[in-house]
Parts: sequence; C-alpha cells; structure tokens
Amino acid sequence: MILSAQCTDARVNIVTADLFKKYDSLEKFANADLKEMEKDIHSTGFYHNKAKNIISCSKDLLEKHGGEVPRELSELTALAGVGRKTANVIRGNIYNEPSIVVDTHVKRISKKLGLTENDDPEKVEYDLMKVLPKDHWILWNIDIITLGRTICTARSPKCEECFLKEYCPSAGAEKMTRSRKKAGDQ
Repeated sequence: MILSAQCTDARVNIVTADLFKKYDSLEKFANADLKEMEKDIHSTGFYHNKAKNIISCSKDLLEKHGGEVPRELSELTALAGVGRKTANVIRGNIYNEPSIVVDTHVKRISKKLGLTENDDPEKVEYDLMKVLPKDHWILWNIDIITLGRTICTARSPKCEECFLKEYCPSAGAEKMTRSRKKAGDQ
C-alpha cells in the first residue's frame, strides 16, 4: 500500500512482482539497505520517502507488533507511510471491519451524488458513515472506485452509461458541459 501513493496499480504490480521475490519476509524488508530499496522501487515515484517508510514500517511491525499487522486504526496510522486510507483498506479487507476508504474516485463521485460537500478525505469518510449502511461500506469503496475508473471518469464521464444516472444531480450537467465544450471547439 505504501507504494501505491501517487502511482498506478499497474506500475505497483510490476514493481512488487520482483520486490516480493527479493524481500520474501518481513525481516528482509526491515533489514533492507535504504539505497538498494530506493533503486528497487524507483519507478513508483517518491521512492526516497517510500523506501524509508517501507523499512521503518517493517521494523515497527516486527518490534512493536510481533510481526502482525495491527487491527486498530490508531495503531495502523502510527506506522510509517500508513494513513487513514491505507488503514481502512487493511481493516476492511483483512479484518472485515466496516470501513470507508476515501480515494479520489470515492470523494469525487460521492460529491457528485450529493452525499458530501467536503473535500477533506476524513470529513468525506465521516459524511459517508452517516448516510451509508455500515454493512455496505466496503462494497461502496469497491463499486465506486470501479465506477470512477471505468464510467464516471474525471475527464470524460459517460453519464449515459452510468447505473446511477437517475440519482446523480450532476448527470445532466456533465452532458451540458461536454456539449458546450464541443461547441466551443468548433
């Protein structure tokens, strides 16, 4: 998860294929040479901080948590390189704890649907907690991230294909904005 910050899933998958072969244990990550780790993850961007955080997080997992990934949000966010988004992914997908993961897609689409007016991811998370049934929180993350990557893209949403168009106050506005842009291009 640390590698995914400001990086595509495709790039992370390429890098981790070799990374997990080379560092096949938590101990190997914790004892990695910083410069070597930086070279190993260079293509993910922000590799100085990411390498430092991977090593530090691995050491903390070994020394403070007996090699286990903690369950509590406060313990997770205390690990180097782990913010609320990553902590909520872990809690929801590893521990099946209801949690809302606010990435760029979840924030953008939740705003379009009128479920939040906030830009701050933590505030968006709390707003969504108020309006979504707890047993749907993880599903919301998965479904909305998929929707944001495929249909409701930031640059050119395909409102006419969207299964939420009848609930989306911005669906008609998006279509009008695109029409105006096309008319202005001619």
